[in-house]
Amino acid sequence: MAEPERHRTEQRLRPAPLLFEPAAAVADPEHFFDLESMEDPRELLARATELTHAFRAATDRSVEFQAIAAAQLADPRRFDRLTPAAIAERAEWTEDYAKKMIEFGRDLLRGSGAGGGGPEA
Repeated sequence: MAEPERHRTEQRLRPAPLLFEPAAAVADPEHFFDLESMEDPRELLARATELTHAFRAATDRSVEFQAIAAAQLADPRRFDRLTPAAIAERAEWTEDYAKKMIEFGRDLLRGSGAGGGGPEA
């Protein structure tokens, strides 16, 4: 039974690519990655699930990059460093969340926090 579970894990690690939609499609509020045109519910479920995994993976990576940027901006060695309050304002976070993100970013830069999915809100 280890083989099917390993296969499922591998599938999760390779989410569907997020492709940009043409401007005409984006203008239509009902259009979403062509899901509305799928008639087979099995196909719809499969593609929607792929997109869900891709969006989650993209969100996790984006949060990691936000944290790294926050840590770099708060680095005391920078002459132009920003305070947690200034970083929070730029990112539209609370100051407490900015402090957590700065620490998470420092962990990532040290190599000890990769893949954690971000600080707890």
